[in-house]
Amino acid sequence: MTSPALGVVIVSWNVRELLARCLSSLLADLDASHLVARVIVVDNASRDGTPEVIRAQFPRVELIAREDNLGFAGGNNLGLRACGFGTDNPALHPAACLLLNPDTEVQPGAIKILLDTLYSHPDCAIVTSRLSYGHGSFQHSAFHFPGLGQLYIDLFPVPGRLYESRLNGRYPRRLFEGSKPFDIDTPLGAVMLLRREAIEQVGLFDEDFALYCEEIDWAARFKEAGWKNLCAPAARIVHHSGQSTSQVQVESFVKLWTSRYRLHTKHPQFASMSLARRIVIAGMKRKRRDASPEMKAACEKIVDVWTGDGGWQTKDEGRKR
Repeated sequence: MTSPALGVVIVSWNVRELLARCLSSLLADLDASHLVARVIVVDNASRDGTPEVIRAQFPRVELIAREDNLGFAGGNNLGLRACGFGTDNPALHPAACLLLNPDTEVQPGAIKILLDTLYSHPDCAIVTSRLSYGHGSFQHSAFHFPGLGQLYIDLFPVPGRLYESRLNGRYPRRLFEGSKPFDIDTPLGAVMLLRREAIEQVGLFDEDFALYCEEIDWAARFKEAGWKNLCAPAARIVHHSGQSTSQVQVESFVKLWTSRYRLHTKHPQFASMSLARRIVIAGMKRKRRDASPEMKAACEKIVDVWTGDGGWQTKDEGRKR
C-alpha cells in the first residue's frame, strides 16, 4: 500500500459554505494541473451540516467527522496521522502535505507552483503562497518571528506606518509582488505545504497550544533543525480570514494571548521574557479600562497567565475596584 505524492488536510468548524468553495477550488486546481492527491477533511464537531455536505457533494474527499472539537493543532495532527505521519511505515507518508484553512480558495495553478517550489529547494520544510482577502486586497502570508515590537504594537496605539514595518514582523510588499520565492521565518497558518522528511524529523504540531501560534512554533522548530521556510508569491490563494474564530471572539482572544505566552516561554530567543511580560500586563490593564464585563474578565485571565503567580492587580487597584 502506498500513498499519493500529495496529501491535503483541511480542518473545519461551522463554515460549511466556505469549505464547499474551498474544496471546489482545490479539486478543480488539482485536476487542471493533473495532480493526484489524497484530500482529508477533519470536521471539529460542526453544527451546521458540514459532514452531510461533504458526503453528498465531495465523494472524493475523506471525511473524519469528530464529535468533539480538537482545535487547529489537534485536528491537523489527526489529518496528518491519517495521511500516514506518526506511523512506522514511510511508504504511507506522502512526499508533501498541504494544510489549508477551510476559508481559502485556491487560484488556478497555485498548488503546482507550491509543489515546484518545494521540490526545487531540497532544504525547504514549508512553502506558503501569496494571500488576498475575499474582497481582493493584499494580506500578509508570511512574517518574521514575533518580538517585543509586535507585542507592543498589538496592545498600544502607534503611528500607522509601524503596522507595515519590520518591527511588526512584516516583509516588504515588493517581495510578494514578484514571482521569486523568498526566505521567511513563519507562514500564516492558512496555507502550508510541507516536506515529508521535515515532518518526519521534527514531528507534528504541539497540541499544548490551545489556539493560535501553532504554526509559528512549528516553523521555528523546522528552522532550529536546519530547514528553511519559503513564500512562493506566484502561487495565489484567497483567504476569507477569521471565519471560524469570529464565532467565539472573547474566547479566541484569551486563547491567542495564552498561546503567545507559551510561544515566548518555549522560544526565548524571540524576545526578553521579562520585558514581554511587562508589555502584555500593561497592555491588558489598559484594555480592560473601557471594556465590557466579559472582556474585562478575559483580560484578567490573560494577565493571570502572564504573571504566573495567580494575581493580577496591586492592593491599591483592588481597593479601587
